[in-house]
Amino acid sequence: MEAVQSGKYDPDRLALMMSQTGGCCRASNYIGFVRRALGMAGFPQVPVISLSFGGIERNSGFRLNVSILRDTVRAIVIGDIFMRCLYRVRPYEVVPGSANALHEKWEKIAIDALTDPKKRIPFGRLCREIVRAFDEFPIDETKRKPKIGIVGEILVKYMPQANNHLVDLLEAEGAEAVVPDFLDFFTMCFYNRDFHRKYLGGTRKNALISRAAVFYLEHLRGPAEDALRASRRFTPPVPIADTAEGAEPFLSIGNQYGEGWFLCGEMVELLKMGVPNVVCIQPFGCLPNHVMGKGVIKTLKNTFPEANIAAVDYDPGASEVNQLNRIKLMLSTARDNLEKETADKP
Repeated sequence: MEAVQSGKYDPDRLALMMSQTGGCCRASNYIGFVRRALGMAGFPQVPVISLSFGGIERNSGFRLNVSILRDTVRAIVIGDIFMRCLYRVRPYEVVPGSANALHEKWEKIAIDALTDPKKRIPFGRLCREIVRAFDEFPIDETKRKPKIGIVGEILVKYMPQANNHLVDLLEAEGAEAVVPDFLDFFTMCFYNRDFHRKYLGGTRKNALISRAAVFYLEHLRGPAEDALRASRRFTPPVPIADTAEGAEPFLSIGNQYGEGWFLCGEMVELLKMGVPNVVCIQPFGCLPNHVMGKGVIKTLKNTFPEANIAAVDYDPGASEVNQLNRIKLMLSTARDNLEKETADKP
């Protein structure tokens, strides 16, 4: 909306695309609100395309094809690489601002490589070069910092404006943020269809298509995984089946409203990879995620005694002071645990 109002883009040659879950989620209503907002802002001619496999609505003039899907997934994968690499090195940068400068440099290269035929770079090579650049980036890790995982509802989890710039807050407080991949959410949506076939009357055809989709998404992410696995500083993402396996001791994979079992699975994944501190963030009205997130915290702490998990609600009507207090209390515990762990080591 801001880009249209600023004149950066021609509203007569612009379309907005929104992904839709189509399930028991208030996000299914967002597309209607966006259309209304564009009309009220004086841009009723800008089409808003619903990107949904659930068949919520049809969009004349737009056809989703393999080429669009491939390029979209590759863009998401590059974004996930940036998120993993930037959040890993920025808290330890030697020169303030140098990590962001490196990110901006490679972001431009990546955009050109994915959109400009004259500057196109093979995808595998692009992944390797980005990871290598951050792997060779000078950092100072003489002082360890607590790792803080961020899980929760997809919008609040990844959008800084929705979570009051949580990553910046954590870094300013002397911590390192760890955020699971954005692509995992979409892989999870396809993975769920196999459960539907087994227990909820889903068709074999849909299950086979979804299995193929999971394979395709993880195949497209393969070059990124290889590059991260070969690096010195970074860890690759885990397959969605492993995330589901981590969640199953605590709740059924049939819990699929909101982030469902995936929310628990990501917390288990973080705890197993040595990130004992987790902020579980939700928008105030996301009832399924409140149940899935807060509902498993006690059980997780019984299984993982080192777990330090704080549940934080984000909503325009919620007090930012309360949010900060909960996060800072969790950070205080994280620092104390890290100091104790460091003192216990020879």
